[in-house]
Amino acid sequence: MFKVLVIAYYFPPLGLSGVQRTLKFVKYLKNYDWEPTVLTTDSTGYFVYDDSLLEEVNSSGVSVVRVGGNELNKKFKNKSPVKLPPEIIRKLFSRISNTIFIPDNKKSWSKAALLKAEELLKKDDYNLVFISGPPFSSFEIGVKLKKQYNIPLVLDYRDLWLGNQFSFYPTPLHKSAHRKQEYTALKSADKIIVTNRRLKERLMSYYGFLSFDDIYIIPHGYDPADFQIIKPQPKVNNKLKISYSGIFYEFVTPKFFLYAFKELLTEHPEIASNFELDFIGFLRSENKKLVEKLHLQEFVKAFGYLNHINALEKLMSADVLWMMVGNARNADTISSGKLYEYFGTKKPIIACLPEGALKSDAEEYGASFITEPDNIKEIKNILMRVHDLYVNNTLPKPNEEFVEKFRRDFLAEQLSNQFKQLLTL
Repeated sequence: MFKVLVIAYYFPPLGLSGVQRTLKFVKYLKNYDWEPTVLTTDSTGYFVYDDSLLEEVNSSGVSVVRVGGNELNKKFKNKSPVKLPPEIIRKLFSRISNTIFIPDNKKSWSKAALLKAEELLKKDDYNLVFISGPPFSSFEIGVKLKKQYNIPLVLDYRDLWLGNQFSFYPTPLHKSAHRKQEYTALKSADKIIVTNRRLKERLMSYYGFLSFDDIYIIPHGYDPADFQIIKPQPKVNNKLKISYSGIFYEFVTPKFFLYAFKELLTEHPEIASNFELDFIGFLRSENKKLVEKLHLQEFVKAFGYLNHINALEKLMSADVLWMMVGNARNADTISSGKLYEYFGTKKPIIACLPEGALKSDAEEYGASFITEPDNIKEIKNILMRVHDLYVNNTLPKPNEEFVEKFRRDFLAEQLSNQFKQLLTL
C-alpha cells in the first residue's frame, strides 16, 4: 500500500456537498493500493453536520487527523449548527472577508494544518500529498511541504480560484495577490486535478506555463453504494413531484422557477394543481417569503436539512428533479456536485443552466429538460411539457452508459492512476 496525506478543510462531520468529493475519494482509494490519512479541521462553527457521512468515514477505516486554527468559524463552535443568514448578510460578510483575508479566511487553519502536516511527514513515510480546495489557503501548505520535503504534490480544484463566482477584489492589488499565490501553488504542483474541461482551459489560459498533461479532469460523481442502502418511499398520490436538494445562495435561486410556476398556476390552474414542489435543504427566509407572496404554500413542501441518505431517499421518491445555476462570473467553469448525484438517481432533470460544463453534461445525460436559468416563460413551458409526458407515462430515460462514467469508485481509480504515474517519474 502507498500512503497519501489528504488535506481538506471541508470533511465530515461537516455536511453539504463540498465534503463529498474528498470523502468518496478516500473511501475508495483503499481499493486501489492507497492508504489515505486525512488532515482536516476539528470542531468548528458550521451550518450543518451530517452524522451519516461521519459514520461512512468511520466504517471505511480511513485515518483522520483533526487540527484547529483561530479562524472566525471557531468563535461559533459552541453554537453549532450556525443559523444560515439571509443572503444579503452572507454576501456582505463574504465581501468583508475577501477584503481582509487573502486568499481566504481559513489562513489561520492552514497555518496550524501545516505544522501538523510536517509532524505527520516526519513520523511516517508518505508517498504523496493531495490537497482539495477551496479553501485555497490550504494550497499554501502544499507549496511549503513540496519545498521542504520534495514530496509529489497534487492539487484538486473543486472550483476556479482566480475569478470564481464568489470572488470579490476591492482593489487591483487584491487580485494581483491572488494571481501571485495561485501561480506559486501551480508551479509547485506535480499534477492538477479539475472537475471539468472548461476549468482546465481557464487555468491554461491564465497560466501559460501549464501544459495539457499537467491537468487531469476528474468530475464530480455519485456513489452507487449510497443507492443500495436507501429505502425508497412509496408514492402517496398521483401528483407530479419535482424535488430540489441543496441550498440557495447568490447565483443559485428558486425565484425564477417559482415565478414560472406562478404563471402556470394563473394560466392553467388545472395543470398546476397536479404539481408538488419539494425542497430538501435550506429554504432561506427570503425564499419562504417569496413562496408566501406568490401564494404557493399549498404546492411547496420544505423539508429542511436532511442527512445525505435521507436526502437521497427523498430524491428517489420524486418523479423529476430540478436544479439551477445562474449567470455568475465564469459560470461555464462551475461543476455543481448536485447534478452528478442527480445522475445517480436516473431521474429526469429540469436543468436551468447557462452555457458551460454543467449544461454540456446535462445534455449528454439524455433525460434533461434544459432552459436558460432566468427565462421564466421558457421554464413555464418546460413544466407544461414535463407534465404532459408524466401524464402519458413517457418521461425520458437517461443514457445508462454515460451515467456509469460518474461512479465514485471509478473516479477514485482514475485518481489512483494519476498518483501512481507520479511515483514512476
